[in-house]
Amino acid sequence: MAEEKTTPPALITRDWLAIERTKLANERTFLAYFRSFMVFLGTGLTIIKLHMLEQMEWFGIVLIIMAPIILGIGAYRLIRVRNIIRQHYNV
Repeated sequence: MAEEKTTPPALITRDWLAIERTKLANERTFLAYFRSFMVFLGTGLTIIKLHMLEQMEWFGIVLIIMAPIILGIGAYRLIRVRNIIRQHYNV
């Protein structure tokens, strides 16, 4: 006996809207990571360039090193969640 292929039920409007809200929330989360990246990078560069904060130059270097790590985590999370959404909802 051949196994019949069943198609998943069509999503109703409420479900589509929920998926769209989830996608938008994922993008907003990435933008928060990007904003944090920009703040860390800008603050680190400012601390290094200001002469009155010479004793804190090490902190500026730490911030500059952390900035791309934060951006990388945000990009990884964006892609991972996007793939999970596509996998589960085929959209």
